[in-house]
Amino acid sequence: MTKTFFTLIICFICLQSFAQDSIAVKREFANKEYIHLYKENADLAYTAPGGELGAPSKYVINGRLTTTYMLLGSYKSPIAFAIIPDFTVRVRTEFSAAVRTPSYRLGGALYARLNPDPEHYKYAELAFTHHSNGQDQSAFNPDGTINTRTGNFNANYLTLSYRFGDFTPTSGDESYYSFNHRLGLQWYKFFRYEPALNEGFGFTRVLYGFSWRRYDEIEKNARNKQKVKTEKETWRLNTELSYAINKIPSKNFANIQKRLNAEINFNYSFPFMNNVFLMAAVGYYGEDNYNIYFQDHYSYVRFGLSSGFLRNRSRHYDN
Repeated sequence: MTKTFFTLIICFICLQSFAQDSIAVKREFANKEYIHLYKENADLAYTAPGGELGAPSKYVINGRLTTTYMLLGSYKSPIAFAIIPDFTVRVRTEFSAAVRTPSYRLGGALYARLNPDPEHYKYAELAFTHHSNGQDQSAFNPDGTINTRTGNFNANYLTLSYRFGDFTPTSGDESYYSFNHRLGLQWYKFFRYEPALNEGFGFTRVLYGFSWRRYDEIEKNARNKQKVKTEKETWRLNTELSYAINKIPSKNFANIQKRLNAEINFNYSFPFMNNVFLMAAVGYYGEDNYNIYFQDHYSYVRFGLSSGFLRNRSRHYDN
């Protein structure tokens, strides 16, 4: 009887230890996989000949360069941290091809994994960003209008986001999809900013983003394929909305023309492309987010190339 009792205790301890080890392995796997999700959900960089077609100014080319430096991204922790530079320039159709007021953003993002399932992920993100244009002249012209030629722009803001999404099961042709959502809130007035922004800037914005992505197996007929399948993100459809909810002079809360920013863009990658899309976008700026041009509002289209941390990898069939 005593022997049986001790045997049961040993079995219980072994099972508990095995369960704890299984949980630890699952958490480590989730921490590692979430790092890829953080980077895949980052904004895309792009190059767009002609820039935003429909803008008040004419451009030769517009470009946005952004990436993610993942300083903390360990399998041991559900917390991650990244430095994110984000630089946008608009080259004007002038003799000198002037940029005038480039848009510099530099900040950091803290991520917190909220569940252990990367296929049905949930995580929180808190980002701090400094935004300026490298100019040092007065933001006002002598007549009281905004100086968009050499006027100073600087602002700092926090963005709190809740991100969640789901991956579908792999189909018979090895394709699958993901549906990705972002709910967020952005605040500016906690920090120093250019006083000219009081003339009508969206200091507090609610955000929503949706991204629908397809992934396919490529290089199916490669001679050296063996037991490895190569998959990539074939296309991505993004929708981004933001709405200013702070008080704006002479603009009530329902003034969509001023308060709404919206864009939908489609990005497609041919099988021979690697980590790059063809891009087409259509959108509306109630408040042009290119720094000192915040009083401009217009509809636009944009065509070009886009790129980011796209899923493009090889793995064994038994993985």
